Amino acid sequence: MFKIFLIALLVVNLWAETKLKRRLNSNSTLTYLETPKEVDSLADVLSEGKFYGRLRLNTFLFDWDEEVEGKTRDHETMGVGGSLHYKSAYYGGVGFSVGAYTSQNPFHNSKDNLKYYKVGKGVMCRYDVATKNRYGMSNIAVAYLEVKDPKNSLKVGRQIVESYLTKSNDIKIIPNTFEGVTFSSTAIDNHKLFMGYLVKQKLRDHNRFHHLFAYDDGVGKYDKWRENDDTAMHRGITLSKLKAKGIDDRLFFAEVANSKKDDFTYMVNYTALPQLFSTLGVDLTYKWRTKDDYLLSPSVRYMHQFDNGAGAIGGANLKTNNVAYYDKESVEAELYGVRFDIGKDNWRVRTGFSRVADKADIISPWRAFPTNGYGYTLLQYNWYANTTSYVVQGDYDFTKQRLHAQLRVGIQDFDDDKAGVQADSNVYQLDLIKEFEDYPNLYAKVRMVRVVGDKGTVARDGSLKLNPSYRDIRFELNYLF
Repeated sequence: MFKIFLIALLVVNLWAETKLKRRLNSNSTLTYLETPKEVDSLADVLSEGKFYGRLRLNTFLFDWDEEVEGKTRDHETMGVGGSLHYKSAYYGGVGFSVGAYTSQNPFHNSKDNLKYYKVGKGVMCRYDVATKNRYGMSNIAVAYLEVKDPKNSLKVGRQIVESYLTKSNDIKIIPNTFEGVTFSSTAIDNHKLFMGYLVKQKLRDHNRFHHLFAYDDGVGKYDKWRENDDTAMHRGITLSKLKAKGIDDRLFFAEVANSKKDDFTYMVNYTALPQLFSTLGVDLTYKWRTKDDYLLSPSVRYMHQFDNGAGAIGGANLKTNNVAYYDKESVEAELYGVRFDIGKDNWRVRTGFSRVADKADIISPWRAFPTNGYGYTLLQYNWYANTTSYVVQGDYDFTKQRLHAQLRVGIQDFDDDKAGVQADSNVYQLDLIKEFEDYPNLYAKVRMVRVVGDKGTVARDGSLKLNPSYRDIRFELNYLF
């Protein structure tokens, strides 16, 4: 399949227009600048459709300060691949989209390292490597039918779903996608309504669609990598427990937001998995400009997680280690966030704060980060109970050099008593994103992270927490056509 995919990419590239049909965002997602239009005959649905290609290279170098036998090990990985999308034209408001993806691994590391992979596991399917000796992935991650009019859109099938708690998180080569039905509408002036019912998910490092919210507790050595094994997945909500109780892990969400162009913007989201848990999230932002053209923008976030049965099944801690949790059989949780942005011309400075109440951990295994934009830094899962985080971030655009720089510093104060939570740490992150004037569709990105953490923290049960200190260096190339 990879050879067919590669040939298709090369053929399409020969006919590719030099103008930019999509724009790469700073988080590696894409904004479509050119899409197929409505046609007058069924015969034109295919001929008036458009192809979109993306070639990618991702490399990862991960270096622990202290390696612990059986728990941590330095590693490096590489992924080479991309995607080919086809969007049909629309006839009577009906059209379709298909997206084929591949991620290949030219340098094969030892299988013994698979369980140690942290950032680099996203470019391969560990289960396939371990059980089939199959390096690399090739799959149809997007395939949906769409019915739309100027203000409404209904999509059925495999799709990217960017909601409050579901994200593509497309920073590797294959995005996180879902199977289900979504509906979006702008029928209410200056507002967007977004709803969805999702039945399956395909994580970035999986080659097939699997359960949305079930950790595989099968007896096989590698079964844990078959279902939702996301780092933020609740390990206590297992496939066998859900089957025993007759619970289907289906996800429903409803979200409403007003226009981002307004001075005051808000977003309200409700996400639920019946018989397990639900989450209410609210974001409020106000923006104004001073006489000197400074942009000032405060924001607040509130999330409340309701326990509808998940706590009794899996416990309060995501890793099932409930030491120092007040109610070990409840996932009732709260999160608060505050941030303030100030910017002018080519620069912006953000200060952020997030606080998770000392109840249960926030559950979010669908690649959306509850603290994102407030107290979040790269690869830091800081939504455990009784965690306080602070972030200062600076962004600057070097317009002549077509270079964007972002520097982020984070302070994370975890609960020392909780054995299922990491030790405190400080995070230093630098991102550089380069565009090329002579090659407007080519993007390069370098990301460097340094984490310095406490290495002598002892939990309430007497266990010594791992030293969380490491270096993480990434390099990425993207070419769009």
